[in-house]
Amino acid sequence: MQKAIVTILAGAVLAGTIASTTLAAPKPAAAPGGKNIVTTAVAAGQFTTLVSLVKKAGLAGALTGKGKLTVFAPTDAAFAKVPKATLAALAKDKKKLRAVLLYHVVKGKVTSAQVVKLTSAKTLEGAAVTIRVKGGKVYLDRARVTTADVAASNGVIHVIDRVLIPAS
Repeated sequence: MQKAIVTILAGAVLAGTIASTTLAAPKPAAAPGGKNIVTTAVAAGQFTTLVSLVKKAGLAGALTGKGKLTVFAPTDAAFAKVPKATLAALAKDKKKLRAVLLYHVVKGKVTSAQVVKLTSAKTLEGAAVTIRVKGGKVYLDRARVTTADVAASNGVIHVIDRVLIPAS
């Protein structure tokens, strides 16, 4: 059963990737089995670094609650672009780690159809992330949305190709 859910989710993520390349907002599907943001990310298999850091920062509970959230989720490949020294420093400083992670989260369920109409969005870190659409692609700061509207029971995930770092 779990393997079937992972296969369905992987197919949904792939379909979302294809649909989002032209910024046509795919119709959000219901999260398989009512999975929240964290369990959806775990099942996708491409967010192991993000999930690990979320747990280390003590934020897993906040991302599994009933309140609706939007997460701009960097993949493992995005984290691989971050210098190892920077990741190590973040892992040692819980306050900075929480700030970086919360900079990827926006209150409420913000679908791709809504994101493309924004120029910025206030993050749970407190600062606003800049949003722009260029050449049919959506960017947050320097990160590009590669997959939009991955549904979760408590919000939505938009996959990005870089880790967002708030200004100090």
